[in-house]
Amino acid sequence: MTAGSRRDIALWTASRTGDSAKIHDLAPTAEELAAKDETGWRALDRAAGHGDVATVTALLEAGADPLATGEDERSPYGIALAAGHRDAARILREHAQRAGGESRAASWMPYCRAYPLNALRAYRDWPAEAATDPDGEPLPDSTLVYLHHDFTVTSAIWPGEDVVFDARTAEWERFCRQELGFAVPDDLDLVPEATTGGRHG
Repeated sequence: MTAGSRRDIALWTASRTGDSAKIHDLAPTAEELAAKDETGWRALDRAAGHGDVATVTALLEAGADPLATGEDERSPYGIALAAGHRDAARILREHAQRAGGESRAASWMPYCRAYPLNALRAYRDWPAEAATDPDGEPLPDSTLVYLHHDFTVTSAIWPGEDVVFDARTAEWERFCRQELGFAVPDDLDLVPEATTGGRHG
């Protein structure tokens, strides 16, 4: 079947409008699920962009590929995430992981969080010589430094540059997590609460 057939159009329309019952009625084939509309998006991409959980679920149950990417290299999960649809993104990520892809590492980016030096100096094994100026004088307590995903501390925002502290130990990690509240956020943690739920737009 070629893209743009009557059934393709019906599937794309149902995906755009959140008509999960129509998707069940159509019982689309793998070829139909893989067909792209005039914008280059598949039915699952459309449903992901609208964030309609029932439609996303219907398409996945019909056999839509959660790992398929479009011309912009985004998967349905990436589309739902970018559109701020946390519930749809969560379902898509679960299906993608079961299909052997879209692991957290696939979309992971380096993460850091700024802290004033005095917060880190509260660590009992913080070295006195850490975070000093070129003359060896301690930097002010209010100086911002960056705690990175690998628990190193730098004076620059970039990982590995201008390292201030890199003695990673279990005790240091415990201090960072419990005393500083440090945690690398999951992709879904970055989606605002206000945009969760069903279809939008």
